[in-house]
Amino acid sequence: MSDTSTTARDPGGIIDANMHWLPDDLFSDEELLAAYLDAIPREYGTIAKVVTIPGKPGRQMVIEQPPGYEVLNYIEGEYGADHQCAALDQAGIDMAIYRMPCWQGWLGLDLCKRANDGMASHMRRHPGRFQALAVVPPWGSSGALKEIERCIKELGFCGVQMVAHYGNLYLDHEAFRPHFRFIEKLDVPVVVHHTPLPVDYGSILDYPNLRRQYGREIAQGTAVGREIFSDLFDELPGLRLVHSMMGGGFFAFANMLVPPDTGREVVDRFEDHSKSVARHLKENISFELSGAPQWGKAQLECAVKVFGADHILMGGSFPIRRDWFLQGIDYVRDLEISEPDKALILGGNAKRIFKLA
Repeated sequence: MSDTSTTARDPGGIIDANMHWLPDDLFSDEELLAAYLDAIPREYGTIAKVVTIPGKPGRQMVIEQPPGYEVLNYIEGEYGADHQCAALDQAGIDMAIYRMPCWQGWLGLDLCKRANDGMASHMRRHPGRFQALAVVPPWGSSGALKEIERCIKELGFCGVQMVAHYGNLYLDHEAFRPHFRFIEKLDVPVVVHHTPLPVDYGSILDYPNLRRQYGREIAQGTAVGREIFSDLFDELPGLRLVHSMMGGGFFAFANMLVPPDTGREVVDRFEDHSKSVARHLKENISFELSGAPQWGKAQLECAVKVFGADHILMGGSFPIRRDWFLQGIDYVRDLEISEPDKALILGGNAKRIFKLA
């Protein structure tokens, strides 16, 4: 599909709620590349560098946290709209929702505005093929709130994007309340992307898969738990958060974290938050797959049983793993769940939550 495509697609079809976006010219515009590199918070022990890998095409931006431990890498040539459209066609996906891969936590307002304009440009060139989530610093400044409003009301974005924690602060912290209060009034969802690692990560550094996969799960699961046990949704009952990577596999812990009060225990060793936590999970939290094949059939069917299919969104995290992206739809279709539930996961929930016409 060319960059001049003007044929709108039906958003009632299959919707990928997690396609990564970075500027097309990130690697060719040296000034922009330097600005992105400078945005990395070195004070938290995170560094970025651009490298060429022998035998691999193009350059890569490698993120290390702490120095010497790779946690993320972005490859030149994978973020152009034509490349993305070809992948969507191959996978059989009608629409993808853009988010930035972890840069939500690092960019200042000027670079955020430039990123939002870039995502909007892709949307205009490919009507109905892409949607986008606004990226802004989450501290509730007047400039950031105006940028959210611009993205929703002028650029036509369908929500806001954040990360699971900013520095040492998870999203239940009071510092984010002005940001969330404004978003709740706009009545749009917030998509919470993973962070490379949780706040406390020393024990998982030595092994790449623990560091790069399990670390993100810990960060996501911790974020979801803090949100539902805090007063965040009591104060803001209309706020809707969509967590990537299935909320860190939160379906595996949901029942354990809220043991019901049977009235039979002599010593009360756990707080009974069953009713409020169950309400928050039902009314305020949804979960995005970030690549169905990585979970396995049994885990996905368990997640549907615990969460309900109406709380799970399809997402492929393109271009992280092409097999996750290209096989994801068939993977969901092969689950032993009802056809209406499959339809919800593959597009119905995204259409409802993001209010896609």
